[in-house]
Amino acid sequence: MTAVATPDAARLVFAAVAGLILLLILIIKFKVHAMISILIGAVGIGLMAGMPLSDIIGSVNEGIGNTLKGIALLVGLGSMFGAILEESGGAQTLAVTMVRKFGDEKAAWALGITGLVVAMPVFFDAGLIILIPLAFSLAKRTKRSVLYYVIPLLAGLAVGHAFIPPTPGPVLVASMLGVDLGWVILIGIFCGIFAMIAAGPIWGSICGKKYMVEVPEHIAQQADIDESKLPKFGTIVGIILIPLVLIIANSVAKVVPALAGIQPVLAFLGEPFMALLLATIAAMYLLGTRHGYNNAQLEKIMTKSLEPTGMILLVTACGGVLRYMLQNSGLGDVIGNAVANASLPLVLVAFIVAALVRISVGSATVAMTMAAGIISAMPGLSELSPLYLACVTAAIAGGSTVCSHFNDSGFWLVKSLVGMDEKTTLKTWTIMETLVGGVGFLVALIISFFA
Repeated sequence: MTAVATPDAARLVFAAVAGLILLLILIIKFKVHAMISILIGAVGIGLMAGMPLSDIIGSVNEGIGNTLKGIALLVGLGSMFGAILEESGGAQTLAVTMVRKFGDEKAAWALGITGLVVAMPVFFDAGLIILIPLAFSLAKRTKRSVLYYVIPLLAGLAVGHAFIPPTPGPVLVASMLGVDLGWVILIGIFCGIFAMIAAGPIWGSICGKKYMVEVPEHIAQQADIDESKLPKFGTIVGIILIPLVLIIANSVAKVVPALAGIQPVLAFLGEPFMALLLATIAAMYLLGTRHGYNNAQLEKIMTKSLEPTGMILLVTACGGVLRYMLQNSGLGDVIGNAVANASLPLVLVAFIVAALVRISVGSATVAMTMAAGIISAMPGLSELSPLYLACVTAAIAGGSTVCSHFNDSGFWLVKSLVGMDEKTTLKTWTIMETLVGGVGFLVALIISFFA
């Protein structure tokens, strides 16, 4: 039986609930920016919980400093890396080559895999705009509904964006939970593959047969991609693998005694910021300098790539403030005890929290930030295995992906690019996003039982 809350615990719970409701109202009803809303909600929690004013200020500074310390370089380097891949045509190289190898009949699988790989270094919106012409081209050639090819592409992009570093979402969650990024990559890839298959080729085939969506007229007249100007497939794959292999090798070396001799070197090269730095330098030379870009052009590309990172970093930092406010007020212990008494797996709790925020607010970034802040405030996380914490990270990613609807910018982007009405978008895109998040979460939950 659950223990009766003490007055102090009751006050803490009230403060948390009131603060989170205030936060959601500011975002949903009054359209206040997520950064301001989260900061107001976090400070409100501290005040209502009766924290000394100096402790509230300290929690704000601690949250911002410790959170940005873990992800600022990764988000910046990842944005630069993705921008060079995007500008050079590397993403198109992957898509065109994969489709050619798979053939038109299995092109949906090629687009799903390509989307998954591309969304790791490239933002979802950019990846979609770059690759969707190829899906339209296939639909025009095969005279099928564009959904047959677009849905797998969207599923792959959604998986790569939510589950697999160096994309900012899982990097943020991993940093706040204190989990090794190598484990997050391994679990993210494993969960993501199953999610992409279910939500991509399988659901795309169903949508393609049920809804005949024609290629938009302005796209139908466009010329096909000039493959002669694209970088080589092997070069693109090799560059993308650099950070993934180095980070995973570092994680493996920590638990394999035979690698003890080279572990210090792998620890240096596999430190996430170092692995991404090396990948970015390789991309600058192989995709930039060798393809005719001068240093001034490369500098311009990379500077422009940093423009969207300000919002990501500030929202993320405020999520760190929420985490430390909950933790320092003592609410983390209350939540942790409640979860323990309810006998719910932490993986399930993480998914539910992220899903509730996602449905309410619409933003996957805000859902990840808030869920990570709440879960990371619970005591005892350091005692859990890296594998289990990686499953919790995947669960948060899954919850932040489900049920995209009218309050999600991605819903309107897909609707406008594909040329669907709202009803069809709900029946195709929204279900696809829910399949991505739901299947990814279920795989993480199953793995967590063995962690």
